[in-house]
Amino acid sequence: MDQIASLPGLLAALVLVSLNAYVLLGGADYGGGVWDLLASGPRKERQRALIEHAIGPIWEANHVWLILVVVLLFTCFPSAFSVIVTELHIPLTIMLVGIVLRGSAFTFRTYDSQADDVQRRWGLVFSLSSILTPAALGTCVGAIAAGAVGAASAQAGAPFSERFILPWANPFVLAVGAFTLVLFAFLAAVYLTVEAEGDVGLQRDFQRRAIAAGVAVFVCAAGTLVLARTHAPRIVEGVTRSPAALPLQLATAAMALLAFGALVIGRFRSARLAAGGQVSLILWGWGLSQYPYVIPPTLTIHDAAAPEITLRLTLGALVLGAVVLIPSLVYLFRVFKSRRSAFASLDESSG
Repeated sequence: MDQIASLPGLLAALVLVSLNAYVLLGGADYGGGVWDLLASGPRKERQRALIEHAIGPIWEANHVWLILVVVLLFTCFPSAFSVIVTELHIPLTIMLVGIVLRGSAFTFRTYDSQADDVQRRWGLVFSLSSILTPAALGTCVGAIAAGAVGAASAQAGAPFSERFILPWANPFVLAVGAFTLVLFAFLAAVYLTVEAEGDVGLQRDFQRRAIAAGVAVFVCAAGTLVLARTHAPRIVEGVTRSPAALPLQLATAAMALLAFGALVIGRFRSARLAAGGQVSLILWGWGLSQYPYVIPPTLTIHDAAAPEITLRLTLGALVLGAVVLIPSLVYLFRVFKSRRSAFASLDESSG
């Protein structure tokens, strides 16, 4: 507990807070790409229009949280950053390529909206990169959590495949990647039920998708936990035996039940809050399960920390930056995410 209250512990917690924000905001954007690919039925085009309208005003702003995660890691925990980007350079490169392709395709699709074949081509690139990127992100998280990254970094003379491929190309790590993708799809479907306010048909479409994705999240979580017993026993110990394990598990289960129940009865705004809480608790459960390590089982938070003066200056810069960033983001969401669905209003005015 004393370590958590220390300066390195505080900054490590801020890394997790930033990742949490990216998952809740950027993660839903990736999930939107999944539903763009799976759009179907008589309202297929309206489903895609809703996704585009929901993502459009804010998708670039959401990447600020990922940038903050990267900056905090290489500034405050440089040795951990070095190990991560070296041992996981393949999935990280896939993730970065996916981010670039996704943004480019989303923009080009909008500019060429009059050409159906161009729309379909860029729409497919947008959707596939929206699947690739969160799966790669989850793979990186899974490899770190399993301790494979720390073990690989200790084998500097190992063959290329053993050091740079096998740590992330195993069933547990790949299952974490799939779990991340399904979790983002669930989050997006829940958010889109709120975005579709004013259009009962679209709300029902995404209500069904959110319920189905919620079931898939449960199945993926159970499968990942089973695989962890073989490939990541430390994770199993952390999520079952640590002091915070039981309260976190109960809270996560409660949020999942609240989200599912709210979806079934059509309380979509309540479902959105509960789904966000569920996803956040899953993320923090992972963080606490590997505490006090940044890269288990070799590099702790304090061992990886930069000199104290660097940590103090970084914390000061964060405080000053938050004075500008937080009000700006709040204003952005107030403008584009008003209580009444802007998509429904736009549809009424065009009709």
